[in-house]
Amino acid sequence: MLNDTQIKSLKSTGKAKKYFDGGGMYLLVTATGSKLWRLVYHYDKKEKSLSFGEYPSVSLKDARERRDDAKRLLAQGIDPGAHKKAIVAKRIAEQENSFKKIALEWYESQTGQFTDKYRGHITFRLNTYLFPAFGGVVISKLEPQDILAVVRPIEQKGLLETARRLVQMVSQIMRYAIITGRAKHNIAADLRGALKPRRTQHRATITDPEKIGPLLRAIDSYPGYFPLNCALRLAPLFFVRPTELRAAEWSEFDLAAKEWRIPAGRMKMRQKHIVPLADQAVRILEELKPFSGGGKYLFPSIRTDDRPISDVTMLAAIRRMGYEKHELCTHGFRGMASTLLNELGYNRDWIERQLAHGERNEVRAAYNHAQYLPERRKMMQEWANYLDQLRKNS
Repeated sequence: MLNDTQIKSLKSTGKAKKYFDGGGMYLLVTATGSKLWRLVYHYDKKEKSLSFGEYPSVSLKDARERRDDAKRLLAQGIDPGAHKKAIVAKRIAEQENSFKKIALEWYESQTGQFTDKYRGHITFRLNTYLFPAFGGVVISKLEPQDILAVVRPIEQKGLLETARRLVQMVSQIMRYAIITGRAKHNIAADLRGALKPRRTQHRATITDPEKIGPLLRAIDSYPGYFPLNCALRLAPLFFVRPTELRAAEWSEFDLAAKEWRIPAGRMKMRQKHIVPLADQAVRILEELKPFSGGGKYLFPSIRTDDRPISDVTMLAAIRRMGYEKHELCTHGFRGMASTLLNELGYNRDWIERQLAHGERNEVRAAYNHAQYLPERRKMMQEWANYLDQLRKNS
């Protein structure tokens, strides 16, 4: 029988040599000096060989334990070599069905319609929170408690929206796993009611008609950089998202047709969008064209024509006009229009389509950019007229 002192002293003789330990196990010292554990056994009247690994990574004690385990399998009529292959195959299959593997598959196939920024948020949450906790776990073996163990500490830190979005993401991944046959139950659904209720956050806006008139007059008289002044004057007329407004490109506008067509790549929901241009908006754009019409952006940065003004620039202008954080933000023009158009009795579907709120049905979403366009065109002109009345009378 072998011992550790003897094994350590064994050197290569220039050709492979076997050193037996008993029970069919031996140490193979190769021509290059590697020391490999092997077991010779008989199964179904055939001589077979089984590898236990390399010394010293697999010690003499470990090798003997593996030999004894193999002998016990043989006593039960099980081929230890086939058993080892089955374990390896199961491990590989589990890796293929791990939460991380399926989550990455879901990410590639299901998030292509999102903006790069939003895709970045998803990647961050996966890599920061979910993968370290249970990325390697077979998705069908996940339990609701596994998710709760991740999101509960986040919730306790006051990051309620992050916790909610993580559960939502796991739910989407689980649904994908069910559709592709890797899971049978959406465990995230079992967490309904486990987290604190979502706190509704309203972006600061002005909806009192008596206060909108002074705001519009303050915008009209805002001094300084002319494209910034135009962006502020157009914000209540368009009520698009701030990023969609400030990065507007001249190539997207057809002043003759009185339309602004925003391509899907610049929209939050990755769906193209049409903004009908009221006469007031066309006049502002015609004023602006001599200033920036030769470039790409309507509202180029004051420092370079290669990029548009920033949201910070627009927000700073609002603050300089005397409106505090709790009173108005750049996103607030959307809330202003949404609230007042509803109060004025316009069809809710027209308003929602003009706000470019996402459509869950992907087939319908492909056509929604032109939905209710005649009605929206009339609404946008009447909205601009209404703002003019507030500008003059309040």
